Amino acid sequence: MKILVINCGSSSLKYQLIDMENEEVLAKGNYERIGQNNSFLTHKVKGQKYVLENPVPKHEQALEFMLEQLLHKEYGVIHSLDEIHAIGHRVPHGTDLFDKSVLITDKVIQEIASCEELAPIHTPPILNGIYACQKVIPNKPMVAVFDTAFHQTIPEERYIYPIPYEYYEKYKMRKYGFHGTSHRYVSNRLAELMNKDIKDLKTVVCHLGQGASLCAVDGGISVDTSMGMTPVSGIMMCARSGDLDPSIVTFLMKKENLSVDEIETILNKKSGILGISGVSPDFRDIEKATQEGNKRAILAQKTYAYNVAQYIAKFAVSMNGIDAIAFTAGVGENQISIREAICQYLTWMGVEINSKANQVQSEEKEISSKNSKVKVWVIPTNEELVIARDTKAIVESL
Repeated sequence: MKILVINCGSSSLKYQLIDMENEEVLAKGNYERIGQNNSFLTHKVKGQKYVLENPVPKHEQALEFMLEQLLHKEYGVIHSLDEIHAIGHRVPHGTDLFDKSVLITDKVIQEIASCEELAPIHTPPILNGIYACQKVIPNKPMVAVFDTAFHQTIPEERYIYPIPYEYYEKYKMRKYGFHGTSHRYVSNRLAELMNKDIKDLKTVVCHLGQGASLCAVDGGISVDTSMGMTPVSGIMMCARSGDLDPSIVTFLMKKENLSVDEIETILNKKSGILGISGVSPDFRDIEKATQEGNKRAILAQKTYAYNVAQYIAKFAVSMNGIDAIAFTAGVGENQISIREAICQYLTWMGVEINSKANQVQSEEKEISSKNSKVKVWVIPTNEELVIARDTKAIVESL
């Protein structure tokens, strides 16, 4: 069975075609700048990369061009679209309507659309991707895999906000959490690598990328997470603020005469590492600036590490202990100094890093010392594989 995994952004279309017989990625890529005159596709097959300039106005045309590459005479990986058995879609927000992956039906599409108010940036492109697939490759079973579903096991006292309860009843305002597909993959993979039953492990997964969240996974179940109703909360991120004194928002709006859209832009795109350093939202630039003695870059990096460590310590309360910490995503997998700085704040709980082992990027490896009471790992995430596995399971059950 071959599964096409689709992940649509507002102007992008990421994809992987996976052969589920051996879980081999046959092809993958990313269509960027959809709707602009300079849109292009980066398509990868068997270690070869093809960058193809092809301006397209919508996701539908991007999907058509991408499928042409899968069928290409020179580097194609399938002979017919009939070889694609099903399509799995990453859906960032499912509110409390979905606690697991589901077969996409007209009703499910309506329910995903109803989540738009809580995820206005993510929901429209996801729906565009679903509609595009219905038009371009019709009659293929499609499955929605929700980032929020993994966190539906979080207890009520941990997801409710201390505001008038009527707002939860009227607007579903509560903690939902994100990156659930990544947290699920990494926590299960960690159990395999440690040769442990996941039911016996208390793990903190640190998904540290442009967007970043931590998750307390107790016995394979999410019991707490750092992101809340939206992806801007939790730890500070590359350009997102993370948790704030809420009065800062109203204070700034009054002082700077800011609109709702303007303050949202500040919190989502001008804060975090970028906001403190004034240098860049990219950790590679921050590390370079830090080495050059840039005080604000140094401050930003220290604040970030401290912030992440605080949440790890908080999750020790959520699970009554921690057995392992796993770093994943762009920053977590590649930024050696950040991992070390975070763990230095956690020596009190018995975390001890092996500096030599920590010299690793995008590779599965234990980086804690033999004497560390809490095991520390680097594990590259694989959300697409989780989506493909869920899609396969649901389609096979039809």
